[in-house]
Amino acid sequence: MFEVSEEALEKIKAFLKGREGTQSIRILMTERGWKNPVLVMALDEKKDDDEVFEKDGVTFIIGKSLLQKVKPVRIDYTHSTLGSGYTLRSGFTDQLKGATQECQNIHESCQYVGKA
Repeated sequence: MFEVSEEALEKIKAFLKGREGTQSIRILMTERGWKNPVLVMALDEKKDDDEVFEKDGVTFIIGKSLLQKVKPVRIDYTHSTLGSGYTLRSGFTDQLKGATQECQNIHESCQYVGKA
């Protein structure tokens, strides 16, 4: 239902190391995509309606209703000629004929997600 590759997990742990405040990574959907909504990651606090996944000391949160729409979710870290970044694959992207969603960085806060 929820997977994180070893490389993605190591990159996320490095991102969180030494940070003050919120340490949970939220998976959320934003309308920022040019054709379709996209999944992104942001630092956020757990809410009552969240599903929580712990992976090697990292806490991932996703709204239960969103998880039902997009499961399974897999986070990878990829390298290409265009750069490196996180790739989120889900049942939602599989419905889009195998499309993946690039998420180069983890947003500092959910309030900045979706803003250009």
